[in-house]
Amino acid sequence: MSSGTIEIGFLFYPGMTQLDVTGPLEVLARLPGARIHCLWKRIEPITSDVGLTLMPTATFADCPRLDVLCVGGGPGQMALMDDEAVMAFIAKAGTSARYVTSVCAGSLILAGAGLLEGYRSACHWLSRDQLALLGAVPAESRIVVDRNRISGGGVTAGIDFAFHVAAELCGEAVAKRLQLLLEYDPEPPFAISERDAPPELLAEIRAAAAPMLAERLASSQRAVVRLRGGVPDARHRVS
Repeated sequence: MSSGTIEIGFLFYPGMTQLDVTGPLEVLARLPGARIHCLWKRIEPITSDVGLTLMPTATFADCPRLDVLCVGGGPGQMALMDDEAVMAFIAKAGTSARYVTSVCAGSLILAGAGLLEGYRSACHWLSRDQLALLGAVPAESRIVVDRNRISGGGVTAGIDFAFHVAAELCGEAVAKRLQLLLEYDPEPPFAISERDAPPELLAEIRAAAAPMLAERLASSQRAVVRLRGGVPDARHRVS
């Protein structure tokens, strides 16, 4: 795939965590032949979970067949999974894409669209367990590659993820060059992660996130009903 046009689509939606997709976009947009499509139902400003205004560049109706579909997470993910038009688009675009990818809780959206059945996938550590409910296989790795499914863990993992995708698309030499050009050489100021954080800190974060996780679980359960032929609850549909 290193020659010709590479069609790359990023789902934009209200309440998204923008770094989930803008980090990968910064990398993948620099690939030779890349054409980037920031996708939403309409060309209109949307607001991220922290108040950043973003503008889609293409509607679902205008989206070409994609080489890469990338979906990020964020608090808006819960309402999104009850939107029949969005989920139908994700299912259709993912079925024909060469690579179906996600960052953070974007993997729950893919799974809710029926695209991760039996596939290993990463997710943000707070919500990783919900993947199993939707038929995916939760994996703790920061980057997970399972056939043509590529997923990254929470938020900042999207940058690491993007270099993996770049190598898949254009080869390791191109990905290395981009990594050097973008000076990606992270040095976190603190040595802390899910694996080595104090148990009391993990418990505190889980407790603070409990209402959101309960809402996310409910959206995942509704997605399971829909995947099994039920009807999603229209009260939670994105307008």
